[in-house]
Amino acid sequence: MPIPEDVTGDEIDKDVRQELQSLPKTLAEDVARNLVMVARLLDEDPEGAYGYSRVALRLASRVAAVREAAGFAAYANQKYGEALGEFRAAKRMTGNIDLWPVMADCERGLGRPEKALDMAGAPEVHKLDKAGQVEMRLVAAGARRDMGQLDAAIVTLQSPELAANSVQPWTARLRYAYADALLAAERQSEAREWFAKAVEADRDGSTDASDRLAELDGVEFVDAMAEDEDDEVQAPASSEASEHEDEDQDEDQDEDQDEGADQGDKD
Repeated sequence: MPIPEDVTGDEIDKDVRQELQSLPKTLAEDVARNLVMVARLLDEDPEGAYGYSRVALRLASRVAAVREAAGFAAYANQKYGEALGEFRAAKRMTGNIDLWPVMADCERGLGRPEKALDMAGAPEVHKLDKAGQVEMRLVAAGARRDMGQLDAAIVTLQSPELAANSVQPWTARLRYAYADALLAAERQSEAREWFAKAVEADRDGSTDASDRLAELDGVEFVDAMAEDEDDEVQAPASSEASEHEDEDQDEDQDEDQDEGADQGDKD
């Protein structure tokens, strides 16, 4: 797959670069460039990211960072079985448990919420950092909802992190998930309160909390672009009507002139 010339491979993290040192220099550079493309495209073009991840995997399947990148690319394309296999491989290579929450979410994607809940109660969770534990809580709540256990999902999300006034990287998503669960349980007034709190914490627009809040308040947004297009469509019709009016006026003038000529002949 083609890679832009401005991608050198030096953009990758220091830890990943260190992993690639086990490879011959030229091969390491090729793998690094493909990993950069995976990271660049993952959000906006998941299919493209997946393609580059397969190239990197073919070149260096024994590098944990490559297996992890391939896992995230597969996950972004909802290839949950494949993603889970890659994450497990990366975990075996490094012994790192940071991928535990996303592995549990893959189990959800495969229609196995009970397995995700088992993972949420496993000893590995206690080894996660705060962000990882919050992510695991989100996955567990999602699994509860998958099983139709709305009240349990709401209770799962009730935590010190949810109640904290300080804003952390996970705060907006946690509040959003809680609001969404409340709304699913038909607790609308509480849901509105927490969507508003999610908006306050969502500084980078990672959720659509503002839209959900507006929807609850009955606010309708007008698409200005659509209005402009409508005006453009209507403009030729108005011009055409004007042309018809001009033609009618010319015909009236011609008729008046003819009548005047007839009258002159009679005189």
